[in-house]
Amino acid sequence: MIVLGSNSEIAQQFVEKTLQEGEKFATVYLFTSDVETAERFAKHIDVKYLQQTKIYELDLLGEVDFSKFDDIDSNLLFCATGYLGEGTEEGLYDRKNTEKIIDINYSKLVPVLNYFAEKMERKRTGTMIVLSSVAGDRGRQSNFIYGSAKAGMTAYLSGLRNYLFSKKVHVLTVKPGFMDTKMTEGLPLNPKLTASPKQAAEAIYKAYKNGKNVAYVLPIWGIIMMIIRNIPEFIFKKLKL
Repeated sequence: MIVLGSNSEIAQQFVEKTLQEGEKFATVYLFTSDVETAERFAKHIDVKYLQQTKIYELDLLGEVDFSKFDDIDSNLLFCATGYLGEGTEEGLYDRKNTEKIIDINYSKLVPVLNYFAEKMERKRTGTMIVLSSVAGDRGRQSNFIYGSAKAGMTAYLSGLRNYLFSKKVHVLTVKPGFMDTKMTEGLPLNPKLTASPKQAAEAIYKAYKNGKNVAYVLPIWGIIMMIIRNIPEFIFKKLKL
């Protein structure tokens, strides 16, 4: 199993969910920019599940050396890589903040996903589960940089799914909505619209096993975003969303 963004609480809960369900992996490959934190999780699943792991440093803000990944082989990839960025109005226009959001959520991540997609295509088997966001369903003033990167990711995954279908590789796009994680700590989130990492892992695992193409972690978000997508632009641009 390949796990991109392996220090994400959702990613770690998903790994544990698959192991609890009795799935077996020769190796769980943990990709992260924070190796020390990943080592603690690797030790945890080794002790609890006797699961072999291997950690790879992956810094999407630098140059990625793909040759280091040549020996990696897996039929399941889970990607929780993401960066919310600065939430202030000043942050929206900050060049470094903008570049970091786009690099981590889209431009530097797509080549990595392509690399592993090609491996699965050659074997004609595999599943890629990638977290996008409800923020990509329509641009909103509160997070239009992050939302634009996630919109690009959603479109990329849709096209990749279409391309890989005849190659027997499945792509699942996950749109979590509000999540109670370190990334959203301190934000005023509506508890009725917010899921825990464990809830997310269970919903994603179910969608994965059912062969879903797109999954909202909480179904209510599908309804909310359908409404938001269909608000006429002359009204929408006046809203404080």
